[in-house]
Amino acid sequence: MKPLFWLFCSLCLASGVRADGHGPVFGLATPTNSKGEWSLDSGLFGRTNDFGSTASFRELIGYGFTPHLTLFVSAPAVIGSVQNPPTRIQPGADFDATLKWRFQHRATKVGTRIESTFFGGLVVPGPQSAYRNIVTTNAPGIMAGAVTGLASRSHYIWLGGTFTKFFERGGLKRPDVLDYSLVYGYRPPDKWDWRFFGELVGEHSDRFLQGGVAVPQTQAHQVFLGPTMLGIHRNYTISFGAQVPIYQSVGSVYAKERVRFAVNFSYLLFQHSH
Repeated sequence: MKPLFWLFCSLCLASGVRADGHGPVFGLATPTNSKGEWSLDSGLFGRTNDFGSTASFRELIGYGFTPHLTLFVSAPAVIGSVQNPPTRIQPGADFDATLKWRFQHRATKVGTRIESTFFGGLVVPGPQSAYRNIVTTNAPGIMAGAVTGLASRSHYIWLGGTFTKFFERGGLKRPDVLDYSLVYGYRPPDKWDWRFFGELVGEHSDRFLQGGVAVPQTQAHQVFLGPTMLGIHRNYTISFGAQVPIYQSVGSVYAKERVRFAVNFSYLLFQHSH
C-alpha cells in the first residue's frame, strides 16, 4: 500500500483533525460564509495511479462580506511527481482566488430552501505547476461556474459545474478544464452533527497547445464516484472521503487514476447566527 494512502488514513482517524464546514469534499455546494465570518481550512488531497501517488496540501482562507458573498484564497504545496490529467475538482499546484455569490436563497417551507451560487475566480499556476515531458506555459486562467440545489434539515442535493480557461502565451497553452458534480447528502436526526454524502464528479480537459498546435494524446475525461463525511462541532469541522473512477478516457500521456482521497479540517471565526 502506498505511503500516502496510509498517511491519509491516519489523518482521517486522528482525533484532532477538522474539516471544511461548507458541505461535500469533492463536489460543488451552495453555502457561503456569514457576514464577517472567517474560515481557515487545511487539507490533504491525493491522487493514485499505477505508478504511484501525489498529494496536494492546501491552505484556504475565506471571508464573508455579506451572508451571500464570500471570497476564498488558496495556496497549495505538492508532494510527488506522478503525472495525472489536469484537475480543478481537487486542489493541484495552482493558486486560486474565488468569489462565491449566492444569488438565490428561497425558502419553500419551514426548514427547506432552494439555493443557487455563482463562482468566479482567477487561477495562477504556482512553481510546481509544470508537467513532466510536456513543455507548456504557466500563464494564468479564469474560472466561472454555478451550482444550484435544495437543502432541508435532513437532505441535500446539489448540481453544478465550472469552466476554467487558461490564456495562451508564446503559442503555449494549458488545457481548459470543465468539471461538474452531483451531490446527495443526508443528516441523521441524532445529537452528533454528522452529514453523509454521495458524490459524483466529472472532469473534462482538452489538449495542450505547443506552437499553436494541439498536442496529441493529452486530452482526458474522467468520472468519479464515492462517499464522504462531514462532522461539525461548534466552530470546528472535519470532512474526509474517497472516490474511484466509473468512467475514464485519457490520452496515452497519462496513466489512469485508481483512487482519489481527501481529508480537510477548518475553523470558523466570528461566526454569527443565521
